[in-house]
Amino acid sequence: MTELTCIVCPVGCRLKVDEENGYAVKGNTCKRGEVYGKNELQNPTRVLTTTVAIEGGTHGRCPVRTNGAIPKSKIFEAMDVLKKLRLTAPVRCGEVVLKNILGTGIDVIATRDM
Repeated sequence: MTELTCIVCPVGCRLKVDEENGYAVKGNTCKRGEVYGKNELQNPTRVLTTTVAIEGGTHGRCPVRTNGAIPKSKIFEAMDVLKKLRLTAPVRCGEVVLKNILGTGIDVIATRDM
């Protein structure tokens, strides 16, 4: 039995996930908590939010994020890729700045006009 705090909504339900019983989830107050509990133990994912270098912008860094969740195990590898990325202004909020990061099918998008 693994205990987790659900992060899907502000309620923060205390979940108990039973790995030996088909990842049965207890303690959730909504269906999203059940899905989160199962996924967190079987295939944890995260949306990655960071900044990347940009030339010609108001600032030297442009805020970006993935447009979906990527496997948690690939976060550090994704950060290494983004550390090497260099953008050139202008960049628009919502613009894809890197397609299909690490073959995940998830794109990295700008979150600010620069």
